[in-house]
Amino acid sequence: MNAEQHDIGVSQVAAAIAEPARTKILCSLMDGHARTSTELAAIAEVSASTASAHLAKLKELALVRLHVQGRHRYYSLADRRVAQALEALMVIGQNTAPSFQTRTPDRLQFARTCYDHMAGTLAVLLHDRMIEAGWLLEVDEQVYRLSDSGEKLFEGLGIEVRDLAAVRRRFACPCLDWSMRRPHLGGALGAALLQTVIKRKWLTQDLDSRALALTTLGRKEISARFGLKVPVSGDHSEINSKEHHVSVSIY
Repeated sequence: MNAEQHDIGVSQVAAAIAEPARTKILCSLMDGHARTSTELAAIAEVSASTASAHLAKLKELALVRLHVQGRHRYYSLADRRVAQALEALMVIGQNTAPSFQTRTPDRLQFARTCYDHMAGTLAVLLHDRMIEAGWLLEVDEQVYRLSDSGEKLFEGLGIEVRDLAAVRRRFACPCLDWSMRRPHLGGALGAALLQTVIKRKWLTQDLDSRALALTTLGRKEISARFGLKVPVSGDHSEINSKEHHVSVSIY
């Protein structure tokens, strides 16, 4: 692809995302769930035919993927890179709409999915704690690795660290959190951590949104295993009082 083709490609994708109904459709799929065109039409507040036209355009630009099961047709984000790009755009969007964050429900700010890993206040606190304790080490601005003690921590949660290192995606990386404007843990390790805490019922997933709810068991276990004082949903005073360097990952 030459420079001119690249520029056209970027402008086409940007235009597709910029349309308000398409933005709603894409953001609704950031929880990793697949949805029908009827469901997405209701979310975007457009007619079924209009939603179909939007989905066709998003599919053409490889922003969404179509899944056919018998008579049913479902749509999901094409891959995690689309979700992470949207997450980064949300951070930029707050610069032009300062009141946006204040309208965000506390439970969504506290813990939510960012495609296949955890985001929100809880995720940022866990990320910071792993850095502080020396479990997570910076290789460079976009790559993390685990220390020996970090490997023991994750293996103690039942996560096969060596298997994750062999998959064809980044093992661990910072992903900019739009509500905190600071990184949470992304990559294969972040995805495995989310799967584990849901499986252990430390967090429960809201099927109608990206929100994650912390259970009583989860609060106890996360506090004990990570040595972390977990705030209640809606209390962002402790985390917002800290200043950190932020690196953005869109991979």
